[in-house]
Amino acid sequence: MSTGRRSTRADAIANALRNLLPRAPARELVAIAEQAAASHGLRRGRPEAVAWLSAVAWIRHNLTEYDDLLAEGYDHESARHFTATAIDAVLAEWGCRLRVREE
Repeated sequence: MSTGRRSTRADAIANALRNLLPRAPARELVAIAEQAAASHGLRRGRPEAVAWLSAVAWIRHNLTEYDDLLAEGYDHESARHFTATAIDAVLAEWGCRLRVREE
C-alpha cells in the first residue's frame, strides 16, 4: 500500500471518528485514531466500523475499570458487562448516538 493510500485511509478514519464523536476532546480523538491505525485486525474494515470499534475499545481500556476487573480475575464478558454503562456514559458525553448496551 502506498503512503498516499495510508494517508487517505487515516483521513477517512479520522473523519469517521469526528462524525461519530462530535464532542470528544481532540486529544482523545488523536489517541483513538492512532490506535485504529496501528490495529492490524481493523486494516480492512470500513472507516465507520473501524472508528466505532476503536472508540469503544479505547474508552473501555482507558476510561473504565475494565483492565482492573480482568486483573481481579473477571472474564472478558463479565468485565465488559460491568463497564458497559460507563462506556455508554462517555459515548453520550461525546455526542455519540450509538451505545454498547441495547436499551
